Amino acid sequence: MRIVSIITAILVAAVLYGVVLKRDALLSWTARLSPSAEERAEAATDPAPAPEAAPVESAMEARETPENAVRVMANRSVAQEIDSAVQLRGETQALRQVEVRAETAGKVISTPLRKGALVEEGQLLCELDPGTREVTLMEARARLAEAKAMVPEARARLAEAEAQIPAARARITEAEAAVPAAEAALLEARAGIPAAEASQKEAEARVPEVEARLEEAKARVPEAESRLAEAEAAVPAAEARLREAEAAVPAAEAALEEAESRVPEAEARVRQAEAQVREAEINLTAASSLAKDGFAAQTRLASAEAAYETAKASVQTAQAGLKAAASGIQAARSGLEGAHAGVETARSNIEAARAAVQAARSGIRNAEAGVIAARTQIENAKAGVQTAQSQVEGARARVSTALSNVEGAKAAVISANSQLEGAQAGIQSARTGEESALSAIQSAEAAVAAAQKDIDRLSITAPFAGLLETDTAELGALMQPGSACATVIQLDPVKIVAYVPETSVSRIDLGAQAGARLADGREVAGIVAFVSRSADPATRTFRVELEVANPDLTIRDGQTADILIEAEGAKGHLVAQSTLTLDDEGALGVRTVTEDETAKFIPVTILRDTRDGVWVTGLPDTVDVIVLGQEYVTDGVPVVPSFEEVIQ
Repeated sequence: MRIVSIITAILVAAVLYGVVLKRDALLSWTARLSPSAEERAEAATDPAPAPEAAPVESAMEARETPENAVRVMANRSVAQEIDSAVQLRGETQALRQVEVRAETAGKVISTPLRKGALVEEGQLLCELDPGTREVTLMEARARLAEAKAMVPEARARLAEAEAQIPAARARITEAEAAVPAAEAALLEARAGIPAAEASQKEAEARVPEVEARLEEAKARVPEAESRLAEAEAAVPAAEARLREAEAAVPAAEAALEEAESRVPEAEARVRQAEAQVREAEINLTAASSLAKDGFAAQTRLASAEAAYETAKASVQTAQAGLKAAASGIQAARSGLEGAHAGVETARSNIEAARAAVQAARSGIRNAEAGVIAARTQIENAKAGVQTAQSQVEGARARVSTALSNVEGAKAAVISANSQLEGAQAGIQSARTGEESALSAIQSAEAAVAAAQKDIDRLSITAPFAGLLETDTAELGALMQPGSACATVIQLDPVKIVAYVPETSVSRIDLGAQAGARLADGREVAGIVAFVSRSADPATRTFRVELEVANPDLTIRDGQTADILIEAEGAKGHLVAQSTLTLDDEGALGVRTVTEDETAKFIPVTILRDTRDGVWVTGLPDTVDVIVLGQEYVTDGVPVVPSFEEVIQ
């Protein structure tokens, strides 16, 4: 048995080798064995009959055939007008089918509907127990009301914060306007220092002069004593003293005028010092108030107090100067009176020695008074030096105060800017609060809507009118989101679905009339409602849907149907499926016999597959199709066709 199997396998391998790998050599060999067209023609015109006992092979051998011609069986086909319908096979489907599912959790509290029952659109299928959902809805509405109540307060805070902005900006403007004034006061205070220092130098320069006057006054005492001695000695000396006394009168008058001229200056200094006291007192009061409120530094308060004390010292100094000026006037007047008295004394001395002695003594007293006056002037000069020093110190204190004022003004600007930033931050905070309140409203509204939606989801209704394919959920069943409540289908109208090959899809139009025969023999009519634009990737066919009326619901979902769809007619040839072959590029077609009796491959398109064969298009109206031997010839190979019936 093994040897037989091995021999069989070797023979099959040899045959496949010859057919597949040595096909060209095999075709050439068969062509040499086949008679040519000329031999067949000669055999046909030969009048001599063949011997009756001769077999068919002997008759064929007697014919003359071309050397390379291949004998084939052929069939002459004439194109026919085939029917205009596209024939398909499909099944019925419900127009709409949906499995109604729960969107929330709950226990079913409604009586179930049984499968097969008709339902209307919006009809209750399953009702779930609401549980605490009403309480949740009320709580969400309360939160919504609370959130809405927060909006006016947030807006009021925003308005209040916005109202603080103008005041803060006004404070910034005021503080910025105070800086130039403070800087101008600083420049003015700095400019007053040189004048005060000059006054100090002038006062210091007066001291030597007054001291010289003191020495001069002291020197007059011996002179007065000598005059007394002279007066006592002789009248000529008294007359000389008379003349001297008369000469001293203009000097005393000049001294009086000089002393009187100093009074306005001293009074002016007193008024200036008093004005400085008032200014220092105002500054001290302002600095104290600002220091209490925290708007000024303690250094500014100390500077204001120092300026106030300096101003009071200046008043005292000025008043002392005024008194000194008054004393100078009194002294000058005394000198003038002494000079007159000396004149009178000298005259009296002329008259009498005793009067001269008295006059000389009066001169001594006058000299001593001059010494006292000179000492008073020295004291006044020293007081002027001290006053000038006080003025210098006051000027420097004013500079320090002005510097403090500038720093305070700049600090006020910074503080005002900080207040403005704080006000702006308050606005931002208020806006954030308002946005938070609005967000809370939106969140509460969303919570209310969610609670209301959850309550609405408790009633599961039919999305459309149809037929229950399954029972609805049983009473007491616990439903979860996604749990099935029921399946609803719509069978009126009903769809008949089929798949058409790509060769025929272009012949089907939307709205075309169509008919179908169901498996039970019923025939129904409808129209084409849908033709797919996308082919099935597995079968390369296109989905076609018919819409058929089904008012009595007798057509069920899933019944098999043979479909005919109205389409334009076409000419085609009916050929056997075995006639079809492939060329070297894989194209489907048939091999035909040309007029010069050579083979030719013609591609075809299948229109319909029937029991009798395949209707194809793409061939001429009349064509000789090779039905046997087409696999052994190629384009251009000479053939000897035989138009006999193929034995099936």
